[in-house]
Amino acid sequence: MKLRKRLILASRSPRRQVLLRQIGLQFDVQESEVPEDLEHPGSPESYVRILSERKARAVASRWEEALVVGADTIVVLDGSFLGKPRTAREASSMLKRLSGRTHMVYTGFTIIDRPSNSSVSAVEATSVTFRALGDREIREYVASGSPMDKAGAYGIQDDYGAVFVERIEGCFYNVVGFPLARFYLVLQKFQEQL
Repeated sequence: MKLRKRLILASRSPRRQVLLRQIGLQFDVQESEVPEDLEHPGSPESYVRILSERKARAVASRWEEALVVGADTIVVLDGSFLGKPRTAREASSMLKRLSGRTHMVYTGFTIIDRPSNSSVSAVEATSVTFRALGDREIREYVASGSPMDKAGAYGIQDDYGAVFVERIEGCFYNVVGFPLARFYLVLQKFQEQL
């Protein structure tokens, strides 16, 4: 896809960067520094949509001409939002809760055009089922440090994270952290409307 303007990713997520490069996009990275918590989160869809928009707007205000992309991903189990764990103990607790269960992964993204400030947002949801995890597996995975920067304390693309997942229904890349097919189609249509 040919971009009409410079693309700015309002995220330092290494996974999102790899995914965008995978589809041939060139972009600059500028972290939004927007806190990833809302007092009254509402539905998972509204939570990730609002945060993705806040991140995109925070970075868009720094650019005169660009397309700015913000994104946010959360894991939801039994109505509880599981963000990034703050401690190893919290990571272990999250993984124990996910063990042998099905949860949802939601990613919201927002694209803002500068200077028009036109924007578009979308949300993708994917169902993920974990197999039953052993305590030793959880301890070893947490000790690796890998879960600490990931919503729900796991990465489907990681060594251990890859073998925790029994099946998914929906977009695989959404679970990695960015729904590529949905984003590609939304960006293509958005550019056509500018």
